[in-house]
Amino acid sequence: MIHGTYGSNVTSYLSLLESKINTSVVDSKLRWLFKFTNDMTKTVKYSYGRLTGGIVNDRYVKNEFLHNTTEGVFLSQVNFKPYGYWSYEVYEVSWIGLPGLGADTAPQTETQVLSVADENGVVQGKVHEGKLYITETSGSEQIQYTEHTESTTNYLYAN
Repeated sequence: MIHGTYGSNVTSYLSLLESKINTSVVDSKLRWLFKFTNDMTKTVKYSYGRLTGGIVNDRYVKNEFLHNTTEGVFLSQVNFKPYGYWSYEVYEVSWIGLPGLGADTAPQTETQVLSVADENGVVQGKVHEGKLYITETSGSEQIQYTEHTESTTNYLYAN
């Protein structure tokens, strides 16, 4: 499970190479497309994870998602509102040439197929799935409680 706080960047450490589909390309020619689905509203959001410092090793792949109210699939920008649980699926995308994240060179969904070219990415398939939990920012919760000291007389407090 991935944990994050609304308003902050979310970092994941996932074992994505264990399920590598396209074994004919080197790991540096892979990127991972994340599909996030809110458990309550069924809102779907897509984003490529930003490879922080190019960290891809045998044990895990480190991806970062930047908090932004303006979403960008290729910029790793996601607005995880509403808060709560999100299901996620991770799709492997591979290139023959150099990987490029852009509208013309990378699929925006798991079903999009681009024209055949070395510089265009191809979705190979789903390699991982799980849950993401986004907590509310401390101090800006939707429901806030005011604590009152206990007294000997019964009082009803209203906000």
